[in-house]
Amino acid sequence: MSVVEPALSETQLAAFSETLAEGAIEYDGLAAEYDADEETYHIETPDRHATVDADALDTVAAEQAAYITNWYFYTQAVGSEVKQAFCRWLELADDHSVPDRYDALESGIAREWGQLSITTTLADDGTRHYEVRHIDDSDVDADALTTHTDPFDARDIGTLDADGRYRPLRTAPSLDSGWIFPDLAADEVYEAVEAFYPATVVNWHREQRGELDIDHWRDEQDRQSGIYNLITVLPDEAVEWAAAACCDDSQCLKRREWQLSEDEPLDADGGDGVFPCREPCSMVVAAGREWAKLEREDTQTYEFELTPSEKDQLEAIIDSVADDEIDEIREADIGNGANRWRVRYLREKRFDDEGNLSGTPTHPDGHDPDDGGDDH
Repeated sequence: MSVVEPALSETQLAAFSETLAEGAIEYDGLAAEYDADEETYHIETPDRHATVDADALDTVAAEQAAYITNWYFYTQAVGSEVKQAFCRWLELADDHSVPDRYDALESGIAREWGQLSITTTLADDGTRHYEVRHIDDSDVDADALTTHTDPFDARDIGTLDADGRYRPLRTAPSLDSGWIFPDLAADEVYEAVEAFYPATVVNWHREQRGELDIDHWRDEQDRQSGIYNLITVLPDEAVEWAAAACCDDSQCLKRREWQLSEDEPLDADGGDGVFPCREPCSMVVAAGREWAKLEREDTQTYEFELTPSEKDQLEAIIDSVADDEIDEIREADIGNGANRWRVRYLREKRFDDEGNLSGTPTHPDGHDPDDGGDDH
């Protein structure tokens, strides 16, 4: 295996010497110390041990130079602990040695964070460069994408979906494509990712350290007041349905870690996302309020006349809306129950002039309990 030969800069050598003057270095397979009496540097890496004086420090072997530039990049250039952890995750640092990573970084290591494809590459001095684009554009020529250099442009990119609709949930899998950040520094890639997906890196890092504080549904109930206090009456089984409906990978890229309570887990799958969801989001709380209102209604028995195919069609319509597949159904797909022409045909056949299915009113007594009702 060939080792990429990084060039040790004067800045890196000075930082290395100054740090060793204050104490030993142990980082990522590198162990080094300074012998003041002999005025020599002892440098040890997994496959090599060297002792050199200050004049020969810049002549260390390629493998040891790689370890030194790696140490410098992460401890002197990247910044905060959370940024270091994220950048290390991007290049699989915990799974591979420095020489292996340097060889892989020469062509680029790509990882996915939500709908982001982030590729890390290596400069001659060990500095990392980061390219960020939409995962759907992974194989698209960079020249065909809109170039951005300011990491905070990610906020505007993530505001609207491909149809120009506002994205109230930033972690919904509806991020528009067609853009690229071709060359970001470590601080900038962190800022861009946090602009696309706020707090996801921070919470991921806290989870990695075992420090993620989770607010469960009952915690959220206890905090609510005013109109949102209504979620306190949402039945537990409805919370289960809500989690299954809202916290699926098809709806949100976070991995749900909150439960009914710390001692009451939910059966609904929490998703497979890289970054965790530590509490019910504002959209789930707002939806829970509406569902609480709906769950207060008493059930009624309705009688409809439908053919078996029409019953199947109603089920197909619900599935297609729930799975966001309506736009994929062409006008020519008449065999699909959610086809627009077929749905319009069903409406013409089964709705009366007042819009009642099979002529059956929703409220046979003519009283709508929601008209002028109190939400509290």
